[in-house]
Amino acid sequence: MKSLKDILFGVSLTAVSGTTSVMVNKICFDSRLVSLDDVFVAVRGTITDGHEYIDKAIKLGAKAIICESLPENLVNEISYIEVDNGNKALAIMASNYYDNPSKNLKLVGITGTNGKTTVSSLLYQLFKKAGFKVGLISTIKIMVDHTQYKTSHTTPDALTINKHLSLMNEAGVEFCFMEVSSHGIHQKRTEGLVFEGAIFTNLSHDHLDYHKTFAEYRDTKKLLFDNLSKKAFVLTNIDDKNGLVMLQNTKARKYTYALKSYADYRAQILEKQFNGQLLKINGDELWSKLIGDFNAYNMLAIFATADVLGLEKLEILKLLSELENVDGRFQYFISKEKITAIVDYAHTPDALKNVLDTINTLRTGNENVITVVGCGGDRDKSKRPVMGHIASNMSNTAIFTSDNPRTEKSEVIIKEIEAGVEAQNVRKILSIENREQAIKTACQLANANDIILIAGKGHETYQETNGVRVHFDDYEMVKKILKSLDK
Repeated sequence: MKSLKDILFGVSLTAVSGTTSVMVNKICFDSRLVSLDDVFVAVRGTITDGHEYIDKAIKLGAKAIICESLPENLVNEISYIEVDNGNKALAIMASNYYDNPSKNLKLVGITGTNGKTTVSSLLYQLFKKAGFKVGLISTIKIMVDHTQYKTSHTTPDALTINKHLSLMNEAGVEFCFMEVSSHGIHQKRTEGLVFEGAIFTNLSHDHLDYHKTFAEYRDTKKLLFDNLSKKAFVLTNIDDKNGLVMLQNTKARKYTYALKSYADYRAQILEKQFNGQLLKINGDELWSKLIGDFNAYNMLAIFATADVLGLEKLEILKLLSELENVDGRFQYFISKEKITAIVDYAHTPDALKNVLDTINTLRTGNENVITVVGCGGDRDKSKRPVMGHIASNMSNTAIFTSDNPRTEKSEVIIKEIEAGVEAQNVRKILSIENREQAIKTACQLANANDIILIAGKGHETYQETNGVRVHFDDYEMVKKILKSLDK
């Protein structure tokens, strides 16, 4: 049991009915999980409003209600606390409930459109190899040192974040690397956390279904940096035109990185091959198993972060050369027939262009590039024709297919992707709604030395339609099909 008064420390209260001097069991924002003596936080979500479930929470045993507007009828012996923002209150309460675990480790947030998962996951890998106990909160998984937990959001809810940070405290974790999404920032999931530093990777077209304008999307990301303390650090990519924007108003120590501009940390790509690239970082050369300009940026961000956090430079360079690619990020294999299959999470126009740029720089010129791509349902529709344009323009053949259609019809999504195809590229496209059949067709079309890119889902091992998820793994699928076609 915890004191409600202590849990509410730092929360801005606008009205109180009853008393905060009570002991409560746990915090819930899902009324279905409420039990005796819990505190229920009514948050306004994008789909449902927690205020509609206050009565249900009380019937299930809630002792205290946190809400943005008090109900008309108040129940005797229930404490009602009115706050300005339920999401912000929930995050601060979660941090207090778990004894502010972020204060006891060095928490680094990574934000940007692309690269968050790679940078956070490889920082976790590098610091593990350096002998530290490390935590990771990412799109793919949560790691508490060696123990893995599943996650369903890029930035989990505030209770999940603080629960796992608390587990990290118990495990003696020293560093934690955390993906911070624009949704997570906007929904205040990171309020109450103490960041040692934050990294900005890049900003491009994404999530405009949620943020409405690019400026709002950018400014939401910027809040992470605005709220850093002067003890923290910020590392930003100044080759991105939004990189310097992130430095405005921050009190944190400022560091920059770039491939094309003057910066504190600079890199050059000296040589590229399919199995890696030779990089020069601040005057020192290293071989990286990760290829592409986008991965050069990722490796540079990792080097800079490790340097700022105090690791020795030569050790960082050695460990960087040992890092393995993250699942679903330019993950490839070559079949017996010499067909190269690449699976990548590229689900934004910029990410798709970056991957195809990388593939095209590695070609000798005789290979065909066959791209299989779709777009997720119930997400930003404006990027669909852009994805169609990029895939058809930069590939010899583009196959448009389903991704995670969710509640939309796949054929409608595919039509919107097709709308971006220019007249001269129409002959290069196929539309095959069934994703397995689309991948199979790509494999059947490919000849020796050709390259198949399967974009959009990356590490995901499911396909979601109308709330139902069925197993589907792009890498597993293409490997199986190519093996069956090997003579």
